[in-house]
Amino acid sequence: LSKSGDEEEFKRRRATELKHGRLSMLACLGYIVPEYTRWPGFLSPKGALTFTDVPNGLQAIKSVPSAGWFQIFIFAFFIEKALFVADDTRAPGDFKNAGVLGVPNGSSLKDPDVKKQKLNAELANGRLAMMAIIGM
Repeated sequence: LSKSGDEEEFKRRRATELKHGRLSMLACLGYIVPEYTRWPGFLSPKGALTFTDVPNGLQAIKSVPSAGWFQIFIFAFFIEKALFVADDTRAPGDFKNAGVLGVPNGSSLKDPDVKKQKLNAELANGRLAMMAIIGM
């Protein structure tokens, strides 16, 4: 990942790779899950927009009201800046207050070998999801 051999550069690139992988995994779920199920009720009661009215894929971007996008942005900002803050003493993507599967303040893996194996699996799955979302 880093030709220069600089450890800080490697950590930055690994953290970026993990973040892109995690977002890609969520994006793949966002494409697949609506094909099979939708939330009941209204996405926007004021606009009489139900969840079933929202199309799949990129067409959904135009359907979601701006207030909904604002809520998504604020939630993502909170997660990024308040909950999962990077710690230079830990491995990239390994947050202090994130438990197994990223559950905030959840249980953590005590065995370092199991933890390393799970983080490597997440990295591999993220790489696969990045390729998958490109093809969707």
